[in-house]
Amino acid sequence: MSYKVGGAFSRPAARPFSAVDRVSLKVFPGETLALVGESGCGKTTTGRLLLRLVEPTSGRVFFEGRDLGLLGRSELRSLRKRMQIIFQDPYGSLNPRFTVRRTLAEPLRIHKSLSGKTLETTISCLLETVGLSPEHADRYPHEFSGGQRQRIAIARAISPGPSFLVADEPVSALDISIQGQIVKLLLGLKKNLGMAMLFISHDLSMVHSISDRVAVMYRGRVVELAETDELYQHPLHPYTRLLLESVLKPVTGEKLEYKEEEEKPSRPENGCVFSRRCCLADNDCWKQTPGLLEVKAGHWAACLRTTYGE
Repeated sequence: MSYKVGGAFSRPAARPFSAVDRVSLKVFPGETLALVGESGCGKTTTGRLLLRLVEPTSGRVFFEGRDLGLLGRSELRSLRKRMQIIFQDPYGSLNPRFTVRRTLAEPLRIHKSLSGKTLETTISCLLETVGLSPEHADRYPHEFSGGQRQRIAIARAISPGPSFLVADEPVSALDISIQGQIVKLLLGLKKNLGMAMLFISHDLSMVHSISDRVAVMYRGRVVELAETDELYQHPLHPYTRLLLESVLKPVTGEKLEYKEEEEKPSRPENGCVFSRRCCLADNDCWKQTPGLLEVKAGHWAACLRTTYGE
């Protein structure tokens, strides 16, 4: 996924910038794949691309065997009920002029053609499912706390009965005391509804409790992918080790020293995207762009210097 940057007023001509580059992911039915990385690395853009909320400049996205890029407007609309998203900011994602009842009624009318008593009963059930009361249906978003607003957003997302859910940092804007409750709610819904979920986050301690596999992203590229316990116990890419060491006790192996991030970071044209900060980088790392290599069954890493067991 590329954007054009620059070109305004006296700036140089616009040039393409790849926000997401060479990313290949597969989310299996019923699993939770966590996508982690620092702010600005392309996590949210990846999630939006998977749902075709933004149009890709290249590449293909398949959902249940269908290429989303080839679908017309009506065909894509019919699939929307099968793939939904929870946004990071619960207040910004809710219409302030809509009551909770109207917020939940809209997708139920569009995707399930519900009306009358059946619609009202379904709305009450949805509110109870996410830990709210049916009496909350006639209130507006500003009358709720941040955690309650996120519960409303979750209720709206699950209302059409999706099989795939993108959770875009759904707890980062909430108090720590509320984050665990929302994560517990998502885990219960995933189990009861049998959904697959892409959980986007920068909090590795939170990711460990909710994900089946973890993909680590840096500057638009996936640099490591593995089952959750495997990645936490045997991180292969230096950037993954940096992330883990920043929030957890030091990982196994010698502690690495990293170079400071640039004031205005840019992806190098050639070589590993992490080469400018990596203490293990050599001339090959600056010249060759590593692809994801399956170092161990199910454990992939994009690093020329790392082997399993280091």
